[in-house]
Amino acid sequence: MVLYELRNNNGNFMTYFFGIVFPNFMSYFLTKAISEDAPMQLYQEIATSIMLTMSLIMPMSIMLLGYGAVYSQEVEHEIPLRMHLFGFEEKDLIFGKVIAQVVILTVAFFVFGIFQIFVMDIQKPTMFSFFCLLLSLYLISIMMLIISHALSNIFRKFSLTFGVTMMFYFFMMVLTGMMGVKTEQLPKALQAIARTLPMTYISNDFIDFWQGGMYNFMPLIQSFLFLGAICGILLLFSFHKNKRT
Repeated sequence: MVLYELRNNNGNFMTYFFGIVFPNFMSYFLTKAISEDAPMQLYQEIATSIMLTMSLIMPMSIMLLGYGAVYSQEVEHEIPLRMHLFGFEEKDLIFGKVIAQVVILTVAFFVFGIFQIFVMDIQKPTMFSFFCLLLSLYLISIMMLIISHALSNIFRKFSLTFGVTMMFYFFMMVLTGMMGVKTEQLPKALQAIARTLPMTYISNDFIDFWQGGMYNFMPLIQSFLFLGAICGILLLFSFHKNKRT
């Protein structure tokens, strides 16, 4: 099942472009554009701050857009149902999909890390900071996969699923500061929504303790719990809807 899922993703343009090429291109382009007028001693800090923000694109692109595009097409053509009728257990299907997506995501992280170290010359993190970033990215990835999986089962059409996930994708990018507008520059109502997303804290706050220092993790943990609750509600609703149909 894992090999099947990996082959299934080979023709998915969004996974490889938005998940691997796009974050590296944007980090390079934005760093060069912003650091042109900045003192040389600030270059590493600017590059590191942009790297932290652009790293969020990978789980959102691969798990939300990429996985959602592939799985929603499968659901629309009733492929999971046919495989179930041929004796494939649903837990095996889901397990294969998750492992395949994690493999692709890990490759994307590795390519991104190599690019940042040798091309962008970012600040070296402490082991604790690096572990926090990696753990956060994998947790966000799992949540994005659950959201796209649930939406695919709810809408059961590629067009609807892709439209909703793409809207959610860009909405999160705006709220968390990935589109050039800082979160604190947004209206108060949007700032309140942004504070419920863990991506906001990674994009805006992780630079403060990247090379050491104290950091209050409670708002980040609360945002993970809130987003996890949303994922759970969507997943349970999708199960309920599938049971009725």
